[in-house]
Amino acid sequence: MSLEPGSYYFCACGRSANLPFCDGTHQGSGVEPFTVDIAEPKTVAICACHQSTNRPFCDGTHKSLTAE
Repeated sequence: MSLEPGSYYFCACGRSANLPFCDGTHQGSGVEPFTVDIAEPKTVAICACHQSTNRPFCDGTHKSLTAE
């Protein structure tokens, strides 16, 4: 995903209708979105397995997950 400079709010609750971005659905749940400030244009990979140690960004953890 290409991001331009600015602040971004990524969904942490999994309920957003606008994934991977937060749409406020989390309100009242105690979960807060991931806030990311981008200083210069960059391309990033967003974590979809929810296991990354660098959320909301992908760190490749999904490669070592086993199906359960």
